[in-house]
Amino acid sequence: MTMIKKDKINFGVPAAERDNDLIDCFVTSDTFRNLQQGKKTIILGNRGSGKSALFRKLSQEERQKGNITIELSPEEYSYELLSETMKKEAEGAWAKHGAYAAAWKYVIFITIMKHLTKHGRAFKRGPEAKIYSYLRDNHEGVDTNPIGIMISYLKRMEGIKIGKYEAGIKAKELKRLYSLEEISTLIPSIEEACQNKKIIVFVDELDKGWDASEDAISYVAGLFNSAVSINSQLKKVKVLVSLRKELYENIPALYEDAQKVRDIIVNLEWDETKLLELIGRRISKVFPETKNNSYDERWGKIFSTTLDYRQTKSFNYIVDRTLYRPREIIQFCNDVSEQATTDIPFNYKQIAEAEYSYSESRLKDICGEYRFQYPGIQSVMETFRGLSYNLPRDFLEEHVLSILIGELPIDSNARTWCEDIDPEKLINIFWTIGFIRAQAVGGVKARRRSGSSYLGSHQISSLNLRNIQRFHVHPMFRSYLGMKESRSR
Repeated sequence: MTMIKKDKINFGVPAAERDNDLIDCFVTSDTFRNLQQGKKTIILGNRGSGKSALFRKLSQEERQKGNITIELSPEEYSYELLSETMKKEAEGAWAKHGAYAAAWKYVIFITIMKHLTKHGRAFKRGPEAKIYSYLRDNHEGVDTNPIGIMISYLKRMEGIKIGKYEAGIKAKELKRLYSLEEISTLIPSIEEACQNKKIIVFVDELDKGWDASEDAISYVAGLFNSAVSINSQLKKVKVLVSLRKELYENIPALYEDAQKVRDIIVNLEWDETKLLELIGRRISKVFPETKNNSYDERWGKIFSTTLDYRQTKSFNYIVDRTLYRPREIIQFCNDVSEQATTDIPFNYKQIAEAEYSYSESRLKDICGEYRFQYPGIQSVMETFRGLSYNLPRDFLEEHVLSILIGELPIDSNARTWCEDIDPEKLINIFWTIGFIRAQAVGGVKARRRSGSSYLGSHQISSLNLRNIQRFHVHPMFRSYLGMKESRSR
């Protein structure tokens, strides 16, 4: 094979919003097709699973069809701003979920109306003229920033709720604000203005600035409820929302009502075949001459197909050190290329040299991802440092019990939630966040890939861990934690 300089290789950037090759290298999936067809409107996925990429691709396609696309990415510090501006529910004695839902609907409708009338002065009659007249009379010179519009509307509600109004007046004014009476007569005009086009509103990156506060929870729950309501109310308007899966599962107002909206929710998941296609497409972007090759052949252009290490397939080795998220495999492949001192194809030596820094960054990123649910969880993971990564159930139970009763030192923040759980619960937490994998047994064996007898939560969503007798720490974390192979292997 002809040696090719490694500096030609770039697998792309992990963040979709900065990835110039994303559209050309996009991997079409059932999730994407469901969004295209309007069957699903709420996307749940872990950080780095490709939620923003889906929205970018779909937005491009809709614009090409002549439809209007609106992208709302709440500011990183919007939660902090809301918390500083709004009174606590205990102080103001008002139901925040309902207020935020109304405020979100108001923001979305006002934003839609602004897009429909960008050239409003040219309209003399019709639905656009009615909308333009309302905006001219009520929103000219007003803050057009979505978060500014929302805070303004919430303050109007708050002013009534905690203000000195007679009960009858207060109830009437609140009802008017909650029912969006101010703009309700314009909703038919929006629908009429969309006879020959659709409007798709994308709301993404809700995890930016997330602080698990009362306002953050109400903010996300309100958006979720308003999106469901608008989608059922208007045929030509679709509000698509992406949300990190762990946030969704930890907002009771959403998760407890999941059965009612399960038909519109889609979980964004990847498998090895799709990840290989993703990398294969990116390789052919760098080496156009490979575009007619299979994805396996394209991979072999960059990595030795079989590694010196136990004759392992190189793709299996790398993908095993991910939680099946595109961002992870892109990062690992780039790390190998950047740190290698030789040209391609890369073998085990080059991969191993990059693995420690990759393992460290992924462990810290995962801990950051779950910092509000399990603060200080990195210190809990650190208790495994230097141990064997093979974990028979009796050993794992003994180890987690030592954590919970204080025999092993952990961060004080982690101690607060560890005090309230039992060993089985902590094992389930390790499984859920991807820290451990379980040995496949019974019917679950069918999910195994050849050569691997362990499965993670990213490969099978539900598993009765009480029936599992053997676990191991996920390969992604082993290098950084200095974990060793059991001598009894």
